[in-house]
Amino acid sequence: MKFIADFHIHSKYSRATSKSTDLDNIAKYAKIKGVDVMGTGDFTHYLWIKEIKEKIEPCGNGVFCIKGDPSLKFVLTSEISCIYTKNGKTRKIHVVVFAPSIEIVEEINAKLGNIGNIRSDGRPILGIDAKELLKIIMSVSSDCFFVPAHCLTPWFSIFGSKSGFDSVEECFEEETRHIYALESGLSADPSMIWKIPDGRKLSIISNSDAHSGEKIGREANVFNTEMDYYSIIDAIKSKDPLKFLYTIEFYPEEGKYHYDGHRDCKISLSPEESRKYNELCPACGKPLTIGVLNRVEVLSKGDLSDKLIPFKKIVPLKEIISECLGVGVLSKAVKKEYDKLIDLFKSEFKILLDVPLEEIEDKIIREGIKRVREGDLSIAPGFDGEFGKVSIFSKQEVPKKVSQKILF
Repeated sequence: MKFIADFHIHSKYSRATSKSTDLDNIAKYAKIKGVDVMGTGDFTHYLWIKEIKEKIEPCGNGVFCIKGDPSLKFVLTSEISCIYTKNGKTRKIHVVVFAPSIEIVEEINAKLGNIGNIRSDGRPILGIDAKELLKIIMSVSSDCFFVPAHCLTPWFSIFGSKSGFDSVEECFEEETRHIYALESGLSADPSMIWKIPDGRKLSIISNSDAHSGEKIGREANVFNTEMDYYSIIDAIKSKDPLKFLYTIEFYPEEGKYHYDGHRDCKISLSPEESRKYNELCPACGKPLTIGVLNRVEVLSKGDLSDKLIPFKKIVPLKEIISECLGVGVLSKAVKKEYDKLIDLFKSEFKILLDVPLEEIEDKIIREGIKRVREGDLSIAPGFDGEFGKVSIFSKQEVPKKVSQKILF
């Protein structure tokens, strides 16, 4: 059975998250986007796990569904932040934990609650070595799954330029045997991660890290297995291309940390350019935030493996419509056109990936989707916390496309 899964999201109990991000809204947006399996996110938070227990029920082999509505499946997941000192350096590592049952989650929460405060935020911060956290999770159940999150983000990841490591083994030592996958994050795609030895050995999964329903599915995974926890985890571990079909990726240039930069001075630099300045801001002299592309070059070694799961890159449909109409992405005109397309074709992923172009009536939006599918666009790369800016049409085309739209 072919299906799309997005495992890493946050609930309304995480900082900087929409307060409408409850199970009903997660289900609503998952349907609009075309996601079939969602991670619950935040299972360590006492109020969120209470809501989960009240509103969802087991529907077989480690997956859950909202009571009375089996159309969307859930997997129990949570992101955890580890901040600690190792080898004389402060480490800040985010991980995503998967669990197959409420009982296992409750045992994990009991153990973590004895270590630190897991009640104040949906993504708790623990002063514990990531290796020790992994040992605790696996001691509760060997069926749990543990994935370093957004693996190249500068500030909070296993390979991050600010606080990470140079390899999985350096981080997890003898516990490395439990690590089967890395999460790509918005600022990197698998082709970048494959340049790193660990990125070739391990599977790459991709998730939205959504802080609101609107952001669900901006990255995701496509499987062809039974829609249950154990089949999904086995497909990721085995890297079987017949079971783990591909990942859906943000264009990494659009992510917040693709290039090196200094947001305060509006300085954005390629790795080559930043090295000319000794990785110091040419405007103020402070250290640049070293981005994902630079970090990949530092860690890059060897040739590519031949057993790699492919990927497809997308631009969110509302961004495409926004540029085609020449108005803001939050405008009523964009919402109206978006809703019309969803009503017609049922989901955003179907429109972006599968619908034959000739079935899209609007000529300009059809051309926009065509260019995104072909990668025929330009992006001013994101840097130091600023998202990149996508351009599907050139400046010379803009007046023409907007005037055409008005005429139509």
